[in-house]
Amino acid sequence: MKIILAIDGSDFSKVAIHELIKMTPSSKSEIHIINVYEVPKTTGLGLHTMGGRIGNYIEEIRSNAKKLGNKIVSEAFDKIKTENKALTITTSVVSGLPKKEILEKAESFDADLIVVGSQGQGAFSRLLLGSVSRYLATHAKCSVMIVKDKDAK
Repeated sequence: MKIILAIDGSDFSKVAIHELIKMTPSSKSEIHIINVYEVPKTTGLGLHTMGGRIGNYIEEIRSNAKKLGNKIVSEAFDKIKTENKALTITTSVVSGLPKKEILEKAESFDADLIVVGSQGQGAFSRLLLGSVSRYLATHAKCSVMIVKDKDAK
């Protein structure tokens, strides 16, 4: 089985990691852990050509987001590998819209399952903002497991 684990470092992601470990995938399973970070768009604002303070600030945001993403996937990798050393696990940290990048990774990886934490949004919030997990559930070509924290209030 090929599994995408999409995480963002939130408590919801930690629950998703825990549930994936509890599933005890077979040693023949492949897991790809992905973290997607969003960086403010600079195109159309002229910021990408300005350089100086604003350009440096955007680059610093991008660099810090990538470092944090690498830390998040590394910690998840270690947790999962500790439980099942035989698993094949790969990781990626990418910039972009999370729902788009996760879906593209699932398709290119030929995933059988996407595991993602629920943001726990209420109906009104989902209506206004949408949600990555909802988007994945309705657009993915594979199964999607949306993990909820049953202890969350």
